[in-house]
Amino acid sequence: MLQGALRHSLIGLLLITPALAAPTAEQRGKAFARANCARCHAIDRASRSPLEGAPPLRMLHRRYPIETLGEALAEGIYTGHADMPAFELNPDQIHDLLSYLKTLE
Repeated sequence: MLQGALRHSLIGLLLITPALAAPTAEQRGKAFARANCARCHAIDRASRSPLEGAPPLRMLHRRYPIETLGEALAEGIYTGHADMPAFELNPDQIHDLLSYLKTLE
């Protein structure tokens, strides 16, 4: 009886372990921001942007409702200044980045 309960517990643990190890949308969004935005923008709640004039990502919600940025990210972000590269994100990247930006509000 104890052996059966132990076996069921071990099977249950093995089944949930991959889910626990999988990164969340917010974590994937932060990783995307770190790889693609952090050179110029602060991507956290406190630091200053490395490029003067580049708004910290935590301030974007003051300019734009985060939910409305999805379409712009899908079509491509073009700012009109050479320092900002053009970005076109796929739907999964958009979901992840917006999920992360929501955590900064």
